[in-house]
Formats: sequence, structure tokens, C-alpha cells
Amino acid sequence: MSFDQIRLDKHEGIALLTLYRPDRMNAFTGEMMLEIIAALDDCDADDAVRAVIFTGHGDKAYCAGADLGGGAATFDYDKRSDKLAMLPDGMPASPVAEDGTIDWSHPLIRDGGGRVSMRIFEAKKPVLGAINGAAVGIGATMTLPMDARLASDTARYGFVFARRGIVPEAASSWFLPRLVGIANAVDLCYSGRLISAAEAKEKGLVQSVHAPGELIDAAIAKAREMTADSAPVSVALTRHMLWRMLGAPHPMSAHRWDSRVIFSRGRSPDAAEGVTSFLEKRAPNFTASVANDYPSFAEFEDAPPYS
Repeated sequence: MSFDQIRLDKHEGIALLTLYRPDRMNAFTGEMMLEIIAALDDCDADDAVRAVIFTGHGDKAYCAGADLGGGAATFDYDKRSDKLAMLPDGMPASPVAEDGTIDWSHPLIRDGGGRVSMRIFEAKKPVLGAINGAAVGIGATMTLPMDARLASDTARYGFVFARRGIVPEAASSWFLPRLVGIANAVDLCYSGRLISAAEAKEKGLVQSVHAPGELIDAAIAKAREMTADSAPVSVALTRHMLWRMLGAPHPMSAHRWDSRVIFSRGRSPDAAEGVTSFLEKRAPNFTASVANDYPSFAEFEDAPPYS
């Protein structure tokens, strides 16, 4: 699979997804959005991939935010030719009717950064960020649904939306307070100030800070630590359970999911192998496939609640 604005390299179970717009500090576009989504689809379908690591090309930027080349119309989506080109045939070119009413179901309403965040949220493989430079706007918010964020000591984070006259996007109003707490979230978003990698670590936004030349190796080591000895389907299910339970109203929701999912996994060959390999003091050989054996969440969601 070939791409124009990203690169996807797979090696020994790790997929390295590099944002690649060298002349624009890897700034985000609609095309990049579609390519990221396609790359994650490809990785989910490839059982050889155990984890995905995002990084940016070069040593200056992970992603400098939305491409501002459109000038004042950058965030006025129904005036941008690149956004209009993505509309299905026959779709009105604007969500705003002549009488001023807005069709909120129109595709141009949907935030492109949010589409990336939701695709990362739905990923069946662990997703890590190796933040190698400036991570501003969508460059910051797309990292929030990732399972771990490692930063270069030259990295800078900025939730600059209010400074551009807009608001945080990419579902960051859900993710950011859960990562750094509401007090830190409002500080970062109201002020729009840039923070260093060291401050990002202090606030819990990144887990570790590394010298630039050591960042990718550290991210690969972390990805292997997360996945090397674990059943791929179990990791995928655990990822979805933990993220979803962040918004659960009561621990009973978790109890319902735990009960149904562990019953399902307990009947799998992986569960037998996990116990047998432990008793025999050998490395496990898990055979269930994320691409082919991942259960439907609908069967758990539709089950009646416990009393």
C-alpha cells in the first residue's frame, strides 16, 4: 500500500507510521486523514503487526497542526476546495442552505481530526506516539487516544485552538481531562500556550522523555514490552474495555463486560495455551487471530444487565 502524506513501514511486528509532509512540518490535511485511517485499517487486518507507532518526519515537528495554507478560510470547511473534493457525488457543496439553516448531518460538518481520533480509539493493536518535535493543534489532540506517548526532549505541545478563534477538536474534550485532569486541561486549552516535553511529562501527557536519537528505539522497546508475551486478541479486547470503561456510569458496567468477555475468551485455545505454557514453564504460542477471531462487541452490549 502506497501513500503520499504518510509512510508506513513494518518490521518484526511493529508498524511505524510516519507523518510525511517535509515542506509543511507534517501539517495535517484531509488527504493525510484518509491515509492514516487506511493505514490503521491495514494494520488491524495484518496479524504480523502487534503495535503501531506514530511519529513525524524530520527533527522539527511531529505535526504542526492543521495546514493553514488556506488562510482565513482554513476552518471554514464549506469554502475549501480540498474539503469539497471529498464530498460524495450529488451531495450539496455546503451544509448551509440559502435560508441559513444548517444540515448538521452533512459530511463537511464532521471534524477530520475527530475521524482520526475515533479510528485510533477503535484500533485493535496498541498505538503509541513517538513525538519527535512540535505537536500543535491536531498534532497534539490526535495523540490523546494513543496508549502511550513518548517524546523527544525537543518536543513541544500546544492546544492552541482558542488562539485561532476555534475550540479543541478530535474528541479532545473527552480524552484530555482523562489524561491530565480537568485543571490542567483548562489551563492548556484556555491559554493555548506551548509547553515543553518536560512539562508534558509532569502533567501526565507523555510517559517518558528521550534524546532525539533514542526516541524511536525507546518507542519500539515499549511496544514490544506491551505485546511480546501477551495474546493478541486479549490485548485488543483489553484495549477496548479499558478505554470504554473510562466513560462508564457505574462499576456494574465493567462487571457486565468483564463477565461476558472473560467467558468468551475462557473458551478459546489461547486461554488453554496461556495456562498450559505457564505450568510447563515455556513461552506461550497464542494462535487466535485479531483479523479473524476478534468477537463482535454487539453480543456483549446487547446482553441484559445483572440485577
